[in-house]
Amino acid sequence: MVVFGPLQVLSGIFGWVYFFAWSLSFYPQSMLNFRRRSTSGTTVDFPLINCLGFFAYLVSNAAFFYSPLIRAQYAARNKGLTPTVQFNDITFAAHGLLLSLVTTSQYFFPGVWGFRPSLGNRPSRVILGIFFGSIVGVAAVLLVVLRSPLRDSLQDVAGAWVWLDAIYAVSYVKLIVTLVKYTPQVVVNYRNRSTQGWSISQILLDFCGGILSISQQGIDSYIQGDWSGITGNPVKFALGNVSMIYDLIFMTQHYVLYSGVEAKPEESEALLGNSNDEEWRVN
Repeated sequence: MVVFGPLQVLSGIFGWVYFFAWSLSFYPQSMLNFRRRSTSGTTVDFPLINCLGFFAYLVSNAAFFYSPLIRAQYAARNKGLTPTVQFNDITFAAHGLLLSLVTTSQYFFPGVWGFRPSLGNRPSRVILGIFFGSIVGVAAVLLVVLRSPLRDSLQDVAGAWVWLDAIYAVSYVKLIVTLVKYTPQVVVNYRNRSTQGWSISQILLDFCGGILSISQQGIDSYIQGDWSGITGNPVKFALGNVSMIYDLIFMTQHYVLYSGVEAKPEESEALLGNSNDEEWRVN
């Protein structure tokens, strides 16, 4: 019979609460878009690059959680410890990928949703460059691992290219995506001098999830008695920190800089269309 101490219970609670907070954060934007029948005021860059990020996150988490080889190679490099990835990380990644695909479809196929075409439906060159550059980078690492005679080794993993390195490469895609995905929307808000069209609810939920995610990883590392639980899984640790920094920027824009500010005229026109058409009016 497995006995769980208070810290294990607290870690589990934090894990599922941050799972629900982060999972719920995907709904407000798509629901707001649907209510407004428009994506005006936002950019497709965010949900598009999120699709790549959460696909990479799902693959890497599944490998760390389910693959005996990856777990053994991880243990060989991290003093016999196991990855801190938990089942809720996998379900969160799968859910995030699904909702990101749904939200992205609102930009690429507005007619299917009954939306009027809006500004920001075309991805920027920077985001497209990061999107395809990340894929090329992972492919390059995969080729190196495939050429390594020690790729399946469980002994000499410190200086050799093994399958764990390929999974790390995939996981770093999520880290890269997290570093850049919010920037286009920050710029759009700055140019419009408004956060109208951008859901603050998703930001508040994301901020809550980030705090709990970092707390859970800290508790897990403390229980194991070694902080390599964080250094061995830098992506999960960085996700919470980077996201919270962006969340603070968005909260500052929404509640301080542009509080009560209406959208720019061209954004309002793109949203409202005919001023007499109440269906497109923002409440």
